[in-house]
Amino acid sequence: MTDPLPGRIFLVGPMGAGKTAIGRELARLLDRAFLDTDQEIERRTGADIPLIFEKEGEAGFRRREREVIEELTLRENIVLATGGGAVLDPANRENLSNRGFVVYLKASVSAQAGRTGRHRNRPLLATENRETRLTELFTVRQPLYENLAQLTVVTDRGQVRPLTQQILRELEKAARALRNIC
Repeated sequence: MTDPLPGRIFLVGPMGAGKTAIGRELARLLDRAFLDTDQEIERRTGADIPLIFEKEGEAGFRRREREVIEELTLRENIVLATGGGAVLDPANRENLSNRGFVVYLKASVSAQAGRTGRHRNRPLLATENRETRLTELFTVRQPLYENLAQLTVVTDRGQVRPLTQQILRELEKAARALRNIC
């Protein structure tokens, strides 16, 4: 790649959109560190997300998430996957939009339901009707993802490698456009 790409790439989107899998592959191809806010919170607390929700509630988890995003968005040469609800906090949105290039990985509710069905590490989906809950979350969060994104990639039918290649091509275009402006 001849054009310098953004030093900080932040992935946002709903759970099940592929932020972790695509983020890891993108970081590998760019030879950058991959960070995941949920994994970082678990590492720092020594507890998994469901236990944090159980003991501190969603508000306690969101406080921890805000602290992690405040810190991690300052690191250079990273690909950062954020939790699906990270965009709910105005401070997180400001840090993400002002400190890096935001990629929205967009997935339909049906794709999310299919991908999250076998995971028990999602306290917001501990409900009888997962699709209804996913629809509720999507309705609230979708406009926030869209407003924050500098690039949107639909992940419903794609596989990790081709989606990552698509993101790389778009990042290269953005870098060229920025260079032409400057």
